[in-house]
Amino acid sequence: MELADRLGRWSADRGPLYLLLARRLRTLIDDGELRAGTLLPPDRALAKALAVGRSTVVAAYDLLVTESRVVRRQGSGTRVAGPEALPARESTHSPAFLQLLEPDAEVIALACAAPTAPPPELTRAYRRILPELTAVDGDIGYHPTGYLPLRTAIADRYRARGVPTDPEQILVTGGGQQALSLLARVLLRPGDRVLVEAPTYPGALEAFREAGAVPRTAPVGLGKVDAAALAYVVATCQNPTGAVLSAPARRFLVESARKSGVALIDDEVLADLTFPGTEPPPPPLAHYDPSVISVGSLSKIVWGGLRVGWVRAPVALISRLARARAVHDLGGDIPAQLAAARLLDDLDGLRGLITQQRKETHDVLVNELATRLPDWEIPAVSGGQTLWIRLPYGDGTSFAQRALRHGVAILPGAGLDASGGSIDRIRISFVADPAELREAARRLARAWRGYRPPERPAPAAPPLAV
Repeated sequence: MELADRLGRWSADRGPLYLLLARRLRTLIDDGELRAGTLLPPDRALAKALAVGRSTVVAAYDLLVTESRVVRRQGSGTRVAGPEALPARESTHSPAFLQLLEPDAEVIALACAAPTAPPPELTRAYRRILPELTAVDGDIGYHPTGYLPLRTAIADRYRARGVPTDPEQILVTGGGQQALSLLARVLLRPGDRVLVEAPTYPGALEAFREAGAVPRTAPVGLGKVDAAALAYVVATCQNPTGAVLSAPARRFLVESARKSGVALIDDEVLADLTFPGTEPPPPPLAHYDPSVISVGSLSKIVWGGLRVGWVRAPVALISRLARARAVHDLGGDIPAQLAAARLLDDLDGLRGLITQQRKETHDVLVNELATRLPDWEIPAVSGGQTLWIRLPYGDGTSFAQRALRHGVAILPGAGLDASGGSIDRIRISFVADPAELREAARRLARAWRGYRPPERPAPAAPPLAV
């Protein structure tokens, strides 16, 4: 059987066989090796070819059905889903991925929440490192844990925030997304449960699913932690809601994870984006317990093209991550890391400018949408980059498709909610020029005026977004 050959050594890992099989099929589908419309073998035939029980194949197919990757119909078998069934998948049918892979100058990209241009401070940082770079000698440039000057600067910043940290507790990564992918690869095995907020950052969901883990949802902030291999939370400027977890809630969360023996990740990629004039957020979760794993990045506060992120964790875990990183790419860009170290020296000043801009563009978009779409529920936020909007009727997936046809890319809420909820929500970034945001609001209002929801909500699976 051809498919059995293409699956290769799919079972060569720990975990339930159906999850391992689903993971390999998912990869073949997402990589385009199994094209839309491809008829997959019947349950019994594939089970016989793989020497497994039929229930293994059935469970794997059923899991892929819930992700909208395959379609099973009585009498016509199991087929790889086509584009019409995948409006929010992590393919070129996802608004976020479309803008990354196939930029369209006619579309206002509010699905991808990232700065659209590097600030002058980044150019100055590169100029400042030239003497240091030309003085490098006897160094091949491979540093899987990251260049020591940057690791030291990151550790210093944590200490200034009340979290004792040594450079040995820092691993530099190619952005926050690579940090999450490395953590998932090292900490998770197929079938492990990961506790996540509903909704949450979809890039984290993708990293966990890629490792074969199964997301289990809790409300924003997570609350009590138990019965999981890992817990993931965005405690400050939560993506997508913008919520900030209170100090008592942080303490309870950390203590709950410690008592349950659950590794806890605090995603701090947006932690520097609270607006001017708002109350400063409480300390990082690692302030309450140094074993908490912290993830950070300069991609949101500086520029997405500066692929510099990091993990702060116990030394033993950093060593494991460094080994995984070495196999992946040997280490990151040293000039970028030198520039990042310079930027960290001046980050507080840059942060003031960036957050003031975010506050202004937030106010522009909220006011424009409230004026043009008064029936939308649009909560204001005190930081971050996105609005989490409830539609008065219909579903976010079908409306996001209509909005794209009107020239605005937004994210449907269902793709950010592993529980299958948030059907009536959309996420819109306010990181854009004010004139662009006003035009986007006009286009969204036009799209809404002619919007007629489908009889049943469109199927949703998590998109890859940033």
